[in-house]
Amino acid sequence: MLDDYSASKIESKWQQKWSEEGVFSAEPKDEKKFFITIPYPYLNGNLHAGHTRTFTIGDVIARYRRMKGENVLFPMGFHVTGTPIVGLSELVKNRDPEIEKVYTEHHDIPPEVFATLITPQAIVDYFSRESRSAMESIGYSIDWRREFTTTDPAYKKFIEWQYYILRDLGYVTKGSHPVRWCPNDENPVEDHDILKGEEATIIEFALIKFSFGDRILPCATLRPETVFGVTNLWVNPEVIHAVAKVGDETWIVSPEAFEKLTFTDRVVERIGEVKGSDLIGEMVTNTLTGDEILILPATFVDPDNGSGIVMSVPAHAPYDYLALKDLYDKDLSGYGVDQDIRDIEFISLIEVSDYGEFPAVEVSEELGVVDQNDPRAEEATKLVYRREYHSGVLKERTGKYAGTAVSKIKDRLLADLIDGNVAEVFYEFSETPVICRCGTRCVVNMVKDQWFLNYSDPEWKGRVLDCLAEMRLIPEEIRTEFENKIDWLKEKACARRKGLGTNLPWDKEWLIESLGDSTIYMSYYILAKYVNAGLKIDRLAPEFFDFIFLGKGDAARAAELSGIPVETVRDIRSDFEYWYPVDLRSSGKDLVANHLLFFLYHHVAIYPPNLWPRAMAVNGFVSLEGKKMSKSKGPLLTLRRAVEANGADVTRLYILSNAEHTQDADWRNDGVEATRQQVLRFYNLAREIIADGQIDQEAKPELIDRWMESQLARRITETTEALEAVQTRRAVQSAFYHMINDIRWYQRRGGKNRLRSVLDVWVRLMAPFTPHVCEEIWEEMAGVEARAFDKDAYISRAKWPEADPARIDLEAEMAEDLLERTLSDVEEILRVTNRAPNKITLFTTPSWKRAMLKVALDQKDAGSLDVGSIIKKAMALPEVASQKKEAPKYAQRLMKGAHAMTSDPLNIDELATLSQEERYLAKAFGCPVEIRSADEPGDDPMKKSRNAEPGRPAIFIE
Repeated sequence: MLDDYSASKIESKWQQKWSEEGVFSAEPKDEKKFFITIPYPYLNGNLHAGHTRTFTIGDVIARYRRMKGENVLFPMGFHVTGTPIVGLSELVKNRDPEIEKVYTEHHDIPPEVFATLITPQAIVDYFSRESRSAMESIGYSIDWRREFTTTDPAYKKFIEWQYYILRDLGYVTKGSHPVRWCPNDENPVEDHDILKGEEATIIEFALIKFSFGDRILPCATLRPETVFGVTNLWVNPEVIHAVAKVGDETWIVSPEAFEKLTFTDRVVERIGEVKGSDLIGEMVTNTLTGDEILILPATFVDPDNGSGIVMSVPAHAPYDYLALKDLYDKDLSGYGVDQDIRDIEFISLIEVSDYGEFPAVEVSEELGVVDQNDPRAEEATKLVYRREYHSGVLKERTGKYAGTAVSKIKDRLLADLIDGNVAEVFYEFSETPVICRCGTRCVVNMVKDQWFLNYSDPEWKGRVLDCLAEMRLIPEEIRTEFENKIDWLKEKACARRKGLGTNLPWDKEWLIESLGDSTIYMSYYILAKYVNAGLKIDRLAPEFFDFIFLGKGDAARAAELSGIPVETVRDIRSDFEYWYPVDLRSSGKDLVANHLLFFLYHHVAIYPPNLWPRAMAVNGFVSLEGKKMSKSKGPLLTLRRAVEANGADVTRLYILSNAEHTQDADWRNDGVEATRQQVLRFYNLAREIIADGQIDQEAKPELIDRWMESQLARRITETTEALEAVQTRRAVQSAFYHMINDIRWYQRRGGKNRLRSVLDVWVRLMAPFTPHVCEEIWEEMAGVEARAFDKDAYISRAKWPEADPARIDLEAEMAEDLLERTLSDVEEILRVTNRAPNKITLFTTPSWKRAMLKVALDQKDAGSLDVGSIIKKAMALPEVASQKKEAPKYAQRLMKGAHAMTSDPLNIDELATLSQEERYLAKAFGCPVEIRSADEPGDDPMKKSRNAEPGRPAIFIE
């Protein structure tokens, strides 16, 4: 019997054999190649369940392709550039208690070890060892000869080469652009640098100016066209606002907004402050329309949002309408407001179909929104904004803009407002707060003289879209998201001043940022094998990379400049020509908006079209017992802990069977335990089959044998189709769970002689998912003494099963389906009655019902299925004509089940099939079983035979 101890021994045994024999070391050969890559992990923590899912999917596809006879390269490296590792080392050095708790409790690092991680290099060394060990413990079929980290000297030379090309193409530019910025590190921050707010993007707001004497109250909005409908401003009376000199103007903003302004390209100076409560009741001027409007109190105004002052457009903004309505019955005299708020007239400025003058009012009333705290207020807001954006047209109130679609007005109007000094551009995060991994709150900073990748270049975008159009995307529905992201992508900062990484070769004060140096690193895997074998790297010149990756120049010149033998240079070039391009990039969906986009951009910039990536597969996230995992806060399930607790094969099988494609998976311990029991059953059943000396594989096939061979052919086809589509859940369902049920039925029916051949196929189908236990079974099947173990003798390199269409036996499948259904029906009756039977009689369907079913199917195919048509056609048949009373009833039954009606029962002789298995049925029920046709029922005192229908025999139990 397999238990946790023996499973652990089996897994260790095969991992050692794979490593010693170099089973997964890939070299060019005369076979079709398959180059698969997955994102190399960032080394600021241990690998977790999210990595486990993405990496295991990649490993399954690599193993499957290998068994299909393809020459598979599946490499791995480690990502260490950027600021997170530097920040972590500083926190460890400063003995930050919160960080120590996170890493010792969630990342399972012993406290005494964690205390030593006080330098970036110590962190890189520790987590690279731990990550590789974890990946080896779960059995990934990685070619570890190609391992590297992104601060290796040769890799830095490779990155410098890439950026020289990008600059020469005009794709690296210098300028001022808004970036996510850490004030502490004084660096732009990317997704990998962020502790909280990873999803936040930079949004361009219009900052509309309202005049208050010689001062300005600016309001941030995403809808500048609504400035024509402002009825009042909202100010939080509890906030003390900053009075600031902004250029030549004096602004009143929240303290948080003032802080944000200091990171823009404006010259700002704080010159005073004013209480929000002192602003309530004052009148300000809409500088565009000249309207005088009132300032009203609103504690809901978040000082951290925009400028901390909000303009109110109650005709078109449900929250503004509801906020005004909430003030109708309140006494505002304490704020110096003496006018009746009900007198404020709403201003209609957008015409939208299905709505009248005031869409915000109509939608709020339609949804029954009570007040601004009602959750339905958010729904109302989205509904109004969506309808107005897609079908709204500006009214005469907007002057020269009247008749313009709302969806097309923003850029034109904002440009005009800026020209007229009515508005300015203000950049804000889409969500707050955004926290750097160093613990500092990030801001949007307008950085001057910053190096950028010009991802907005139209020609570059066009080539990326061309690449995408030729690629296979898995699942296909992710294509639209990629296209939208490419369209949206703008300039991105590609350099920083702090952290680990490669200096910009032409401006050494800057380091290339972490996402910018992880775009075409798949190319480096080909070179890494040679570097790790001792290749001289001190003189790697751009011309060397030009030759090995682009075929430019000649080998002799590249060899001379690099000091590398010309034969080695040619070998590296030959290897690259063999392995490239990447056949499949498999990744988590969180990288769609960044890494995977940059992966495409840089490939089309550097390489010709024949070397562009061929396919990308995207998978979802993993939660833990229904809770979102967090590397920085927990909960967190590390890959290592999952394997130690459950074993490699159980962990693999569970994570693969949990969800499909972009669906999110949820790791639940009860589900893992159920999977463990099934893996134990699989192994023990296989050993029983191997040990059974009574199996006669040459015996003439009986009905159940034919059925088993037919099912096996289907499982092969289903599993193969699923893996071709990277549908690991569907593949596991077919190869494992459906196969278990098939064999359970086969054995229940007394089947035995096909078990050995079935196991031979089954264990190969399961090898990509549970490779360790399958290697063990494969070895036992062959016999340790009988098999000389070389690289190709492992099941990891065995031939993938091929389905023989000739084995599909519809007659056997329908016969077994009839038998299984009949067994189930009888067992249900026995369960309900709870009595032991003396005899069971089964009546197969009469010929007249078969005839009516045939008529109904013909009518269904003709598209004219109804009770009348069935009866009319059927009653013309002699066998039905005598059933004038029963035929209409049966016609109605056929109509009720029309959606599930098939011709299967007509393609099988039920009487012959059940009669052939009469002995089996008698044994199954422990009593005599008699099979009769309802056409000749004989003794039938209870008239049970009249209940018989095609595919459903009538049952009489004595």
